[in-house]
Amino acid sequence: MANPEPTIRNAPLVDQFQRAITYLRLSVTDRCDLRCQYCMPERMQFLPRKDVLSLEELHRVALGFIDRGVRKIRLTGGEPLVRRDMMELTRALGRRLGDGLDELTLTTNATRLAEFADGLADAGVRRVNVSLDTLDPRKFAELSRRNRLDDVLAGIAAAKRAGLRVKLNTVALKGINEAEIPDIIAWAHGEEHDITLIEVMPLGEVDGERIDHYLPLTVIQDELNRRWTLRQSDHRSGGPARYWDIAETGGRLGLITPLTQNFCAGCNRVRVTATGQLYACLGGQEQVDLRAAVRSDDPDRALDAALNRAMAIKPERHHFAIRKSGEAPALARHMSMTGG
Repeated sequence: MANPEPTIRNAPLVDQFQRAITYLRLSVTDRCDLRCQYCMPERMQFLPRKDVLSLEELHRVALGFIDRGVRKIRLTGGEPLVRRDMMELTRALGRRLGDGLDELTLTTNATRLAEFADGLADAGVRRVNVSLDTLDPRKFAELSRRNRLDDVLAGIAAAKRAGLRVKLNTVALKGINEAEIPDIIAWAHGEEHDITLIEVMPLGEVDGERIDHYLPLTVIQDELNRRWTLRQSDHRSGGPARYWDIAETGGRLGLITPLTQNFCAGCNRVRVTATGQLYACLGGQEQVDLRAAVRSDDPDRALDAALNRAMAIKPERHHFAIRKSGEAPALARHMSMTGG
């Protein structure tokens, strides 16, 4: 297929299945200060810093998307708050809120959120997603290979004090946090936080076997329906979650089910890695090199052309599958590389 050149500058991003792309997940680093077992191996090899986009390049990429109709940007990692100049980028993008950008958000493990919560709020961030898979200190240390639960809880509390809405993301793991999930939901709702459960995704080599801990959310939902009254909600966040309201807790529960129930028909997003690789689908290999575009002699034109190519190759759906023991993962790249 020939690479299409742009015919209309600043035309909205629409893929070949007529889905408007209005949501960018932009990774600022692949590095993380945790080593969650389902995400990466203990001795994870991170990218050389020279391979990562500079602050100015990340900003240029983001502005290119805004000019093409992206209205929401989520900054991700790895752990975005471990990047030293992260807040400078956040403030720069925050200045585009109300000027092409409707929302600027962040996904974090919250280990450093207490330090940055006020600054994020001042920059225009109004909500954050926090990854939290257990409230048990021993289990947290085992699962993340770091004893940081107190820091995470302090970060969540600081975000709440700063006026940030917090949504918790919990990966459902058979034999690890399965029995604890109702308690995590009840705690989250008691703290006035929404929570979303996520099926484990087959991205990258890890030290164990993901299939041993794969827990279909249909199993969890059946258990929750026996315990509480769940009513389907019409709430939409711009992401892949489907939502339920729980009468007894007064809170909202989201479910992200890449394996048991495909959610691609309404996909409105793409991901860009910290090295500038645009992945048109989290579960696919289709990619376009934006780093080459922004480092070219005519970066604006090259970036426009690269975004058009991405729309031409974005697949209709992903094909995630949990492989059997001893088989390679569905995709070799880790989630910390792709961006959460």
